[in-house]
Amino acid sequence: MTRIRSNDPRPRFRALPSTAITAAALLALTACGGGTESSSSPSAKTLALAIQSTPNSFDPAQINDGQAAYVWSALYDTLLYTDNKGELKPNAAESWNYSADGLTLTLKLHPGMKFSSGAAVNAAAVKATLDRTMATPGSTQSLLASIKSVEAADAATVVIHLEQRDGSLLSSLSMSAGAIGDPATMSAKSTALNPVGSGPYVLDKSSVTGSTYVLKRRDDYWNVKAYPFRTVTVKVIQDPTASSNALRAGQINAGSAAPENSAQLKAAGYSISPLRATAVANLVIADRAGSVLKPLGDTRVRQAINMAFDRAKIAKQLLKGAAQPTLQVFNPASGAYDAALEKTYPFDPAAAKKLLSEAGYPNGFSVTMPGFVYTKAFEPTVTQALDDIGIKVKWTPVPAQNNLSAISSKKYPLILFLDGLSPSAREATNNFAPSGYLNPFASTDPALTKLLDQAEGELDPAKSADAYKKVNDFAVKNAWDAPIAYLGNSWATKGVEYLGDGSNTFSTIRAFGVSG
Repeated sequence: MTRIRSNDPRPRFRALPSTAITAAALLALTACGGGTESSSSPSAKTLALAIQSTPNSFDPAQINDGQAAYVWSALYDTLLYTDNKGELKPNAAESWNYSADGLTLTLKLHPGMKFSSGAAVNAAAVKATLDRTMATPGSTQSLLASIKSVEAADAATVVIHLEQRDGSLLSSLSMSAGAIGDPATMSAKSTALNPVGSGPYVLDKSSVTGSTYVLKRRDDYWNVKAYPFRTVTVKVIQDPTASSNALRAGQINAGSAAPENSAQLKAAGYSISPLRATAVANLVIADRAGSVLKPLGDTRVRQAINMAFDRAKIAKQLLKGAAQPTLQVFNPASGAYDAALEKTYPFDPAAAKKLLSEAGYPNGFSVTMPGFVYTKAFEPTVTQALDDIGIKVKWTPVPAQNNLSAISSKKYPLILFLDGLSPSAREATNNFAPSGYLNPFASTDPALTKLLDQAEGELDPAKSADAYKKVNDFAVKNAWDAPIAYLGNSWATKGVEYLGDGSNTFSTIRAFGVSG
């Protein structure tokens, strides 16, 4: 199989000040759920939510799957959606099926859908959106790389022809790649700020770009019962302390709760919904072939690095208990995760030194790593752990706007990175495919290439999970990275209910419902 899928160039994690390095503040969690109307409760009318990063654009070809999706996924329908248990469900497409060879995907659209302008949402609109996204550079373009062409067979039927089988396509169509834009307006400059949408809400004129987004529900929306809130207000509050203050002041009724603030919020009547994993702190062993730093080309050296970290202590002390130790980059709620792998590398500096000596480095070696804004709190711990086995670390500060260019520069053979968890297919691509942004040296291995091809081509969800579990097994046992901990998050809510459990990490207001 010839791989043509490219990487997702924009990590969903956004860096925060080092003072915000509690697990809850690292990433506002994302999830999908259901909800029903409850007209007898005032809370059914409004959801006021705090997020930490500003939507970059509402152009369907430029939207991304980070926290911006809390806003754009209310303005645009997606073809499918993933529920709060991580299962794909019909959405704008009420059904879908693959051809026997897996190279043709046919989707049947729900009848009677309309854009906020009143124009029909039909197969021609889906085709126009997909065609434009595939032709427009951006974070979503790469997710459609396997598509050869899109056909509007009739008003309600979309046929997607593929270059190769793509097991991640359905998941992508439940997120940014599946958004349906209005062909008459989606190329207009105004769309980036105020789009004509296909979704359940419209952007109210009282919204302030970059600060507050006020969403008003469309009563003519085809699936209005799935959205119990008549008004949704999304406030951009980057500082977690300010977010907690906004919760206590009643300015918002849903937001992230840092561990140190949870008790106060609970006493104030908020429900606290803890989620064990929304992101992963990972020491990326980028130069796996040793092209810049020769020792890293030896599996024993990479395994020694994994044995240098007291992950349990880091999770308890540095991350204040709102984290869990891990050796894996895949979501622990996904089928790719394997609990047995967590025993692969116990904390053992003496054994790590022995491995380095066997590999020909009894005196260790030195490495320069990029210091990002969000790594500062981790740097002393990482430096000491590696120094204890003979690896000397020097940190080079990197401005936030240069994070991605620093990763892709091939200057840094080791990179400490905090990344929001994604579906297994995207995690595998981002971390291990030659084009992955967390594989900047384009490291390959014949056995891993075969496993990736098998996983990407598997259309059956159960078999796909097993295939990605094998990718995970290879990555851990060959020490392609040195993950440290899953970072958790807690939602504080009052009058509304958080419905997610961490199985799905896509940001959508369908993660919230009306409480009791």
